[in-house]
Amino acid sequence: MTDATVTYLFDPLCGWCYGATPMLDRLAASGITLDLLPTGLFSGAGARPLDAGFAAHAWDNDQRIERLSGQRFTQAYLDNVLNVRGTLLDSSAATLAITAAGLEDPGRRLLALKAIQNARYVGGRDIVTVGGVADVLTDAGMADSAEMLKTPTDALMTAHRELVGRGRALFQRLHANGVPSLAVIRNEAPRLIGANALFGSYDNLIAHIQAA
Repeated sequence: MTDATVTYLFDPLCGWCYGATPMLDRLAASGITLDLLPTGLFSGAGARPLDAGFAAHAWDNDQRIERLSGQRFTQAYLDNVLNVRGTLLDSSAATLAITAAGLEDPGRRLLALKAIQNARYVGGRDIVTVGGVADVLTDAGMADSAEMLKTPTDALMTAHRELVGRGRALFQRLHANGVPSLAVIRNEAPRLIGANALFGSYDNLIAHIQAA
């Protein structure tokens, strides 16, 4: 697979993306280079109020994700995130934080994503405000990225627009149905791998990547 780039399309507020994390870890540990691209699904025009109806729907999905992936969705998340009214489902700050973390080293995008997901789904912490996400990055040893998030430069915002733009363009080119989505790119030709492969066996996922 040395001639292929494996690209992961995601949104940090997507529960299914959190559920796919163990497979991403295994891919990264195997030496496969992952290119993480946010699609901005829940940012900008995609942000929405976290009302009771959506919270109930999300929790039902989360229980299914936990059964399939083993990823934890805690009572703290239910109490302090889903059951708190007046907040938004808005990944703008979290997505910008991931851009900041990977500005000099793209490999840190995965580290930042995992820290943000763990903070929300396990710790029940705020990851929809700049201050909340900055605290998460600082606790994860990325204080430099936290400072960039709090006082973004023109260079960071340009990089962010380019990163999300790449994610959206690839998402549309693949005619993907949602996130998470995985794409294998050989000779500049992307091939979509169904999200189901991220929730089956690792050997099956590798077979899909090799066949793409």
